[in-house]
Amino acid sequence: MHPQRKTLHNELHARPSLYFDEPAHVYHLAFLSDDARCEALLQQCCPEPVSPGAVQGITRLQGHALKWERHAEFVTLTLVVTTTEQTPDWQPLPALLMDRVDAFLPYLINAVQIMVHNDAAFAGELSRYGFKDPCGSCIGGGDARVWSDFRLGEDGTNRFLFVNRRLNAYRQGRMIRRLLEIETYRMMASLSLDTAKALSVELNAYDRTLVSLSERNADPQPGNAKALLGDIAGLSAQMVRSAAKTRHRFSATQAYAQLVFERLGELRESHLGDCQRLGIFIERRFKPTVRYCAVTEQRLDQLAKSVANLGDLLQARVQVEMEEQNAEILKSLSTRADTQIKIQRAVEGLSIIAITYYLLNLFKLIYSGLTVMGLQVSARDALLGMAPLAIGVLGLILVRVRKVKHNDH
Repeated sequence: MHPQRKTLHNELHARPSLYFDEPAHVYHLAFLSDDARCEALLQQCCPEPVSPGAVQGITRLQGHALKWERHAEFVTLTLVVTTTEQTPDWQPLPALLMDRVDAFLPYLINAVQIMVHNDAAFAGELSRYGFKDPCGSCIGGGDARVWSDFRLGEDGTNRFLFVNRRLNAYRQGRMIRRLLEIETYRMMASLSLDTAKALSVELNAYDRTLVSLSERNADPQPGNAKALLGDIAGLSAQMVRSAAKTRHRFSATQAYAQLVFERLGELRESHLGDCQRLGIFIERRFKPTVRYCAVTEQRLDQLAKSVANLGDLLQARVQVEMEEQNAEILKSLSTRADTQIKIQRAVEGLSIIAITYYLLNLFKLIYSGLTVMGLQVSARDALLGMAPLAIGVLGLILVRVRKVKHNDH
């Protein structure tokens, strides 16, 4: 058996719901946490020791069911307090739970209270429950009804009224779990809103800088390309830093938002009287946040690509200018080589003339020496005798010069 066979299979049962019968009050708290804070919170709230590798657990807190779940960025606590009376009065967060989480309240990201009634005991008048212009839906194919005005109560909780019609304890627990997940994931997805707003201010500055750099690059009068390239590299580094700081948050927003919309679909909503449906209200108010974050991330990516393209254009421009300079240098070298060849040929010609002159003077001296020694040779005979020798010497010199030039090439 594969060592992970059991662990991977048990993922199907990793996060069960709490099952209970109405009437009851369900309290759900979500805290932002890292590993250390999560361990401290669970040790404070759970009567029994918590295994470091466990992702969820169900325990009893003074006789009430308490479920905890460990997530990547947050931890949730869900307490179910069953009652015997179905009254329209909202109960404050139980002291048995608040005393334990008091030190972690600065990290509280979501607090939801769900009052669970059955259909027979439902008061009927929503105003008795303190709602102002509530949204409501039939869920689970009409087997339950739920209302909320999505306004925070005095204790900071978002309140839902859940009226069960034909759900058993198991379906009721799963349906309430979906409502709690919708609110928690919605809040986690909205965490990036401030990040997106701050990034938008930075992107406006990046945009202006990019326009300025583009105008400098488009200037027909070439400036300091090295300074311009340095400015482009600096802007690119700033955008890479911004992307690295926000990529995780924006990716988390997309993941959480997808879970919210999936859970809304699982509710199987239908209209309830004249109330606006819960899903419609959440989508209309929540989708702009998700879209704003997505558009901000896309804008950052587009600006980064524009900066990269500008850098490529500048490098291409510099490369073309360098090639033109190299072509001018090669042309100058070619002209200089041609001039040197002409000078060399002229020098060779002058050298031959000089050699011929000195050779003729040498033969003249030889002829004068022969005359002094008493050898009677006419000038005509001496010229005819020395001409082939002079021509041979000059020919030998020319052959040697051409051979040296050939070896040099």
